[in-house]
Amino acid sequence: MKLILAVLVVLFVIGTQAQWYNFPREALEGSRDMWRAYSDMREANWKNSDKYFHARGNYDAAQRGAGGRWAASIISDARESVPGKSGSGSSDSAADQEANRWGRNGGDPNRYRPKGLPEKY
Repeated sequence: MKLILAVLVVLFVIGTQAQWYNFPREALEGSRDMWRAYSDMREANWKNSDKYFHARGNYDAAQRGAGGRWAASIISDARESVPGKSGSGSSDSAADQEANRWGRNGGDPNRYRPKGLPEKY
């Protein structure tokens, strides 16, 4: 009986620390963060702001936790794997991926913020 109780306590402590049950919620919220950054980018329609919004979406999603980081990674990779999405070529795609990684790893998205972009964004 003591062994069963000890195992249950250990499992409870591990489960509480891991918080694996938060992953789906974090992923959903991270997906929303990515969508919001994309929508803001389309609304702003600001020259040279693409990298900023990539970094911001990934940063916001990653702040949600492991699920958000995962969602940002999947969405970013899928977006960049679509051939001819903008006609800008592989160098632009590589720069986008760099901005994605920067934001996802906790880097300040303002590194990519273009001059004059309204404060709203």
